[in-house]
Amino acid sequence: MSNSVIHAFFVGRALAQALNEQVEDALTNALSELGKFDAEQRERLRQFTEQVLEKAQREAEAASLGRTTTTIVPFGSQSGDLQATIDELRSEIARLRAELKLYRNQSV
Repeated sequence: MSNSVIHAFFVGRALAQALNEQVEDALTNALSELGKFDAEQRERLRQFTEQVLEKAQREAEAASLGRTTTTIVPFGSQSGDLQATIDELRSEIARLRAELKLYRNQSV
């Protein structure tokens, strides 16, 4: 009986050590993956920040040259009277609304 008890002790001890190694490997792998994920996210955030700052700088440069990011207006060709331009646009919108209303009434 002494021999089987000693054998069981060593089997239990080997099992505990094997389980300990498995848990250690799993924990090491999980922490490694977490570190990789964190590094990737930091890199993505850094790249996103760079893109935003570059875009802001381009837009600021375009604005300082009298341009917008959607339309390029040659320097010196801007209308001097902004209020007159706004009034003309409002007038055109009102005229188009009236024509649209007439068209809708005719098609009914």
